[in-house]
Amino acid sequence: MSIDKTEESRSTVVEKTVSELVPHMSEVNITVKVMSKSDVREVSSRFDDSILKVTDALVGDSTGCILMTLWNDEIDKVNENETISIKNGKTSLFNGSMRLKAGKYGTIEPAKRTITEVKKDNNLSDRQFEETHAPKFRPLYGGMDRGRSGSRGSRRQSRRRRR
Repeated sequence: MSIDKTEESRSTVVEKTVSELVPHMSEVNITVKVMSKSDVREVSSRFDDSILKVTDALVGDSTGCILMTLWNDEIDKVNENETISIKNGKTSLFNGSMRLKAGKYGTIEPAKRTITEVKKDNNLSDRQFEETHAPKFRPLYGGMDRGRSGSRGSRRQSRRRRR
């Protein structure tokens, strides 16, 4: 009986350390100790007029520390001096500073193991990263991008080419 390699890789969860984190990572599984939490702030949503709660927690392990952004219900799940596990989290940049977050599909749970020592002198959030944005995709339709005015003639030509 052989085990399918893809099935085996899905069942194996690779846990990261803080020092292995880089900007814009996804599917981050990590266990960290909560060293401190800032005061809760209220901010307006970018999408509607709702008010959201947000705070930052300094979390870390034996390799370093990073700021973790906590939104609304996540705030009560995280307490100082506790060890937590983040499953399917992600990293992002806020004003050039790297942050860890659970994100829409991530979870925060109490950890099964305890972290006693945190390397405070390797704070990844203190480093400045250049915020790079991928070029926006601009599809080539039969209009302006091909040097035509978007007339029906250009659509007919593109249909002929597809046949």
